[in-house]
Amino acid sequence: MPLAPCALFILNILPATSQTPQQNAAARQAASVARQLRSVQRQMARPLSVPLETSHPVADCSPLNPAGLDSSLRKSAVENGLTPDLLRAVIQRESAFDPCAVSRSGALGLMQLMPGTAFDLGVEDPFNPEQNIAAGSRFLRLLLDRFGGDLPLALGAYNAGPARVAAAGGIPPIRETRDYVDGIMRRLNPPSH
Repeated sequence: MPLAPCALFILNILPATSQTPQQNAAARQAASVARQLRSVQRQMARPLSVPLETSHPVADCSPLNPAGLDSSLRKSAVENGLTPDLLRAVIQRESAFDPCAVSRSGALGLMQLMPGTAFDLGVEDPFNPEQNIAAGSRFLRLLLDRFGGDLPLALGAYNAGPARVAAAGGIPPIRETRDYVDGIMRRLNPPSH
């Protein structure tokens, strides 16, 4: 399956990690360009008003119905020893089920994979829901293994990066990360009334 032009651009422009202020600025600029490209991609995805049977959108970038992903979620959950509910909760929090989501930091697709992570996990098209879910699930499994099966720590690492969790010796004191972990855990274990 060929790589979407937007994904190819992002994978070639965005660095896997940004450490210097110059690299951070370059990553922000590349993410801005990626958002602009996504807008163009959405415009191009609209069907042409040409009466051809082969006329179809280049890509569908509207948020997906979670029920339509059930088979991909079940398959990836089983392959990685996770639950479909966990994957649904991560996708809801990461992208609100928008397969073409691009974050300010350059994370891509349903499970918001960073380009370097997507590349490392063999993703050809991070905007393809099945590939993104499969890779995001593998990555979450790797984080669970790294952090001894501790789901909140693995979720913290998924959001802020494993190095930050390791350096903090727990969920880092970053409000976004703490809200992220709390939100997913509440979704998985709603309070009983």
